[in-house]
Amino acid sequence: MKKFLFVYFTLVSSFSFGQQHTLSGYVKDVNSGEALIGASIFIEGEGKGTSTNVYGFYSITLESGNHKVKYSYVGYKDIIRTIDFQDHVRVNIELKEAQDVLDEVVVEARQTDENTTSTQMGKVDLSMDKIKTIPAFMGEVDVLKTIQFLPGVSSGGEGNTGFYVRGGGPDQNLILLDEATVYNASHLFGFFSVFNADAIKNVSLIKGGMPSNYGGRLSSVLDITMKDGNYKSFHADGGIGLIASRLTLQGPIKEDTASFILSGRRTYIDVLTNPFIKDSSAFKGSGYFFYDLTAKLNWRISDKDRLFLSGYFGRDVFSFKNKDLDFEFNVPWGNATASLRWNHLFSDRLFVNTTAVFTDYNFEFGGGSSNFNFKLASGIRDGNLKQDFTFYPNSLHNVKFGWNYTLHRFIPSSVGASSGDVEFDTGETVKIFGNEAALYLLDEWDITENLKVNLGFRMSMYQHIGPFTRYYKNPSTGTTDSIKEYGNFETIKTYFGPEPRFSARYLFNDNSSIKLGISHNYQYIHLASISSISLPTDLWFPSTEVVKPQIGTQYSAGYFRNFIDNKYEASVELYYKDLKNLIEYKENSFPEDNLNNNVDNQLTFGNGYSYGAEFFVKKRMGDFNGWVGYTWSKTMRLFEDIDNGEWFPAKFDRRNDLSVVLQYDITPRINVGAVFVYATGNSISLPERRWYSLQENRLITVWSKRNAYRMDPYHRMDLSLTIDAKEKKEDINPETGETILRKKKLISSWNFSVYNLYNRLNPYFIFFDYSGDPVQGTADFGAYQVSLFPILPSITWNFKF
Repeated sequence: MKKFLFVYFTLVSSFSFGQQHTLSGYVKDVNSGEALIGASIFIEGEGKGTSTNVYGFYSITLESGNHKVKYSYVGYKDIIRTIDFQDHVRVNIELKEAQDVLDEVVVEARQTDENTTSTQMGKVDLSMDKIKTIPAFMGEVDVLKTIQFLPGVSSGGEGNTGFYVRGGGPDQNLILLDEATVYNASHLFGFFSVFNADAIKNVSLIKGGMPSNYGGRLSSVLDITMKDGNYKSFHADGGIGLIASRLTLQGPIKEDTASFILSGRRTYIDVLTNPFIKDSSAFKGSGYFFYDLTAKLNWRISDKDRLFLSGYFGRDVFSFKNKDLDFEFNVPWGNATASLRWNHLFSDRLFVNTTAVFTDYNFEFGGGSSNFNFKLASGIRDGNLKQDFTFYPNSLHNVKFGWNYTLHRFIPSSVGASSGDVEFDTGETVKIFGNEAALYLLDEWDITENLKVNLGFRMSMYQHIGPFTRYYKNPSTGTTDSIKEYGNFETIKTYFGPEPRFSARYLFNDNSSIKLGISHNYQYIHLASISSISLPTDLWFPSTEVVKPQIGTQYSAGYFRNFIDNKYEASVELYYKDLKNLIEYKENSFPEDNLNNNVDNQLTFGNGYSYGAEFFVKKRMGDFNGWVGYTWSKTMRLFEDIDNGEWFPAKFDRRNDLSVVLQYDITPRINVGAVFVYATGNSISLPERRWYSLQENRLITVWSKRNAYRMDPYHRMDLSLTIDAKEKKEDINPETGETILRKKKLISSWNFSVYNLYNRLNPYFIFFDYSGDPVQGTADFGAYQVSLFPILPSITWNFKF
């Protein structure tokens, strides 16, 4: 591998003419010292340029001589420098936010023509300033809810923890917080995300043509970057809402050298309602709350070395008590992550990031009565090491390569039960271990001014290792035929996955382009669900000798066009996705059925496909802006053990999905926002016939084929109004008597929002019941829809100082 990389880089570096030198450095915000992601560096008159990476670093190689270099970032004032290149030059730039430029107020912090000029397909970057203007559920700004307004991305409906991208399941999305994997990204069963918006700097979603530096998932990457913390001065900001409050502190540890940010959030419905629940109530002691804490430390050791330490910890706790029934349960679940990163510049052309990551997700259910107690737990824990190199050999190539290793520990399900002093034998807690590793290489190559390609390859590997006990079951009787024991670190099964990636862009002119993309991905971990909705009870499970890796191949093509000096953008994307080795629980199988058994013996396996068309129109500049996204798609599944091996719609299959997101600045301090969503109802299996059998003395139900029916369509409208207080106050200069404007120490705003404006009762699930006597033939059978949220107004006071 080392010899191959040496030869490759030698060949790539040789494509240069004349004496060349490298211009490199960092681009930051002048007021906070925060790195600016995606800032543009353009060589005027030469048609050459580059942009900063996620750490604000850039590098471009140019011929000797004078060059006029323009540094720009949307919403900031440009800086132009004339530089005489006689040697390698390091230039760090601090940009200042543009003020009072009415015609250049934009909603997104990225290059205005990136959607047409880059090779990346299906990528969307959203700034937090944009996300915060979108109407939010109960006033809580939500990253996950915002990306679900984009074409190709859909939610499972209210009360679902996952999101679905181009026909893939919720487990097929790689969610990263400062490079740490987040396995469950939702609070309150999907109503809030775990990401506190006040601590987030940038959100990037890749839903097509995944580059080879990402892996381990089939459908998408949601890459979230936390703020570094202000390097210049101390600040605090937060908000007080009807159900939750939050507070963020940030500032320098040593000015321009080290900084911190600390952000916390908690709901308090349990605290507010508890005094109003009488002690005599049967439900006294029931409640729900969640909290999370996000923290980050940063140290600029030198101009070549930087350290970042990030952490997240969050928990949901749901408790229920009923004294009359002598029953109670407690359900805590949540994530913990930590990532330590070291940036190093080997040279002006070679940048490396070394990362160590710890990730832990666990779910518990404990409940029972005075005579019987039951406990169920599951979880996943990862330790991860990786290195990512970026090499800038010349202005035509941007090369990335690296390696990644993860040690997985899975607890698919752990069951315990007791009655009084008697502990029931439910077997030992099952732990499953696995090694996952990968090597990758990609080259973004400007072949001509019009043709640009991204060539990538990733070789992945997964190894199921001991200790482990394998139970071999008789397929006819279900009894255990034999048992095999594996020792510590003993190899049980190894899989290798070659993953080629390719994307290309042909630029017709400055305003339009076509793009093509092909990606082939392996996924070695799976999410098994026992319900028709995604909940924290879903179990993460690895590949084994029984469970093969999921394999996904996606083909995509699109046309992209900008209008009126890049104020408007539009795109049409087509995709086809082929999926293999998907998993589901067998009929009548449950996670607790693991005594003297393996979880994978309860699973069935199948394939799937999805195809669709995505339409997107966006206005990104001016007082009035927003977007309209529409997706037509079809998603199907096939399992040999389900419906006699016939194709059936996936539970999240939707033919139509429409999102309209609009915002208008009435004045510089008053903003209104509106959201409208419409989606075809989720597919569902329903009983087609029910009767009471006198011979068998029971009610008999004949069910439809899998997902043969659909719920009613989902649609709703949300509104928001944000009023900012004046940021400056008038003072009188005592010496001159002139009126001067001074910035206030405390700046605040009010947000008023209405969720589900016209009180649509959207379906959550359907249950069946009957009245009368089925034995006498007087039974009246009926289906009943359960809906969660009616119209919900909210108010939030936000502040910063």
